[in-house]
Amino acid sequence: MTPSRSPTRRLVLAAAGILLLPRTARAQPAKRRRIAFLDARSRPLMKPTFGAFRQGLRALGYGGENLEIDARYADGHLERLPDLAADLVRLAPEVIVGTGPAAVQAAKQATATIPIVMVDVADPVAAGFVASLAHPGGNVTGLANLAQETVGKRLQLLKTATPGAERIAILLNPGNQGNILQLQSARQAARTLRTELLSVEAGSADDIDGAFATMVREHADALFVAADPVFGLAGGKITGLAASHKLPAIYQSREFVAVGGLMSYGIDRNDLFRQVAAYVDKILKGAKPADLPVEQPTKFELVVNLKTAQALGLTIPLAILAGANEVIE
Repeated sequence: MTPSRSPTRRLVLAAAGILLLPRTARAQPAKRRRIAFLDARSRPLMKPTFGAFRQGLRALGYGGENLEIDARYADGHLERLPDLAADLVRLAPEVIVGTGPAAVQAAKQATATIPIVMVDVADPVAAGFVASLAHPGGNVTGLANLAQETVGKRLQLLKTATPGAERIAILLNPGNQGNILQLQSARQAARTLRTELLSVEAGSADDIDGAFATMVREHADALFVAADPVFGLAGGKITGLAASHKLPAIYQSREFVAVGGLMSYGIDRNDLFRQVAAYVDKILKGAKPADLPVEQPTKFELVVNLKTAQALGLTIPLAILAGANEVIE
């Protein structure tokens, strides 16, 4: 009869067995993933939303040593995007995240094989990025920003806050296809509201002073600012000029209201970029962009600056304040 082993001897033998296991049986370090991030705006301006994107990735298990993100920013100079996109493609990332139509276009021209997740694109079908929302069909998928769909709501909010406004100026960048789509939606909404719409163009930050001079000369009563990277970078300048000319204005993002703008209504961008992280996760796990339907945002936010309203001599209706996600006093 084989003598029984003591508990201590069994433990020693088990430990020795673990040491003798082949290397392939031991735990392997997580694969390092490489993601690229391309944006037409600046790093400081994108810091909150980029942080939300990283937070979303961490929640899905990507972070620390198993993730590398190569980010490039055009600082409002759209002509730089093709070179920045080509630089990112040379790094061979597994996924490229492109924010805004100009960045997505540059990435798409730089590669037909690396998956691209778009965000902040008003109409990806009209832009030629995808065949359809349900079946993208190429190497691009992601999230549309519904900028043109929210135009009517923004114009209505501005009209409600300034009921005496008969002529509303819309500041747009003629080089941004998304702005042209927003202008079309604004014209439809203005007809419904029986308000005259004055289209004023600014293709760069240098054009903004002249655009405001046009608004004053044409007797605009209020201002609607289209969503555009150039305007985002010049947010302080735009809100300052609106204040000095006593023009109540509405914007798409809260960043304008934080620096003195009157109101903003648009997508909850932090939530939007957390959704982008989910797309990246699916692609890293093997999903093909061609098979991932383009989604649309579901969370929106209204922000009101009462200090600015007071300086403009406006009383914001209770109906607007009751629906606001944030009121700055």
